[in-house]
Amino acid sequence: MAGQLFLIPNVLASPGESGLPLEVMPASVLAVACSLDYFIAENAKSARAFLKSVAHTHPLAKPLQEIRIEELNVRTGAGRLPALLAPVEQGKDAGLLSEAGVPAVADPGADLVRAAHASGIRVRPLVGPSSLLLALMGSGLNGQSFAFNGYLPIDAGERAKKIKALELRSRQDRQTQMFIETPYRNAALLEALLQQCQPETLVCVATNLTLDTESIHTLSVREWKSQAKDVLARQMQALQKQPSVFLFLAA
Repeated sequence: MAGQLFLIPNVLASPGESGLPLEVMPASVLAVACSLDYFIAENAKSARAFLKSVAHTHPLAKPLQEIRIEELNVRTGAGRLPALLAPVEQGKDAGLLSEAGVPAVADPGADLVRAAHASGIRVRPLVGPSSLLLALMGSGLNGQSFAFNGYLPIDAGERAKKIKALELRSRQDRQTQMFIETPYRNAALLEALLQQCQPETLVCVATNLTLDTESIHTLSVREWKSQAKDVLARQMQALQKQPSVFLFLAA
């Protein structure tokens, strides 16, 4: 009989920054995590740090060095998936663990989940922090209709076209548009939004969610721009290298 594939959420920052995972995840989820000795993780180092922090309150199934962790990330080819699932097909339960947040959402684990379904393996998604949903909840924008668009183009011209297209869709469908960026390009993205979007479009930036330094700001483009230049510059500088989610809703 095949085992089960548990989709185990991770904290949204390193355990040292956010405290023990128990603060942002249900104890029942941590109990499942500590009962497993086989993990498929986006980053093995991050997975070990997560399990080490869990061990402070929940004894692990085996010593950490004996727990098997295989990596699945953007460099993993599709041909590797059967080998990752082989122990599960043979009866072992496994945990799919993202580097941060929930597995398979803005995360390479989706391919493994689809392969598990194709192989008749039961998939068990567990409750935990999702930066996308937390940002949407805190934004005040439309939570009835929204779309996550991943990363916008790096090229400035292509990015401008994409922002215009998403703003048009947002206006026509009254749909919140969501996206993320590599943290060191956060300021450039906010600047592009303020340049390309209409004055009444609402823009939200949600940063360091679940941390003590969490900030969520929703303002119209006009209001963002009306701030003193030095204030706006400090805000943009503060975004650099900080995990953030960007959202907007066109008027």
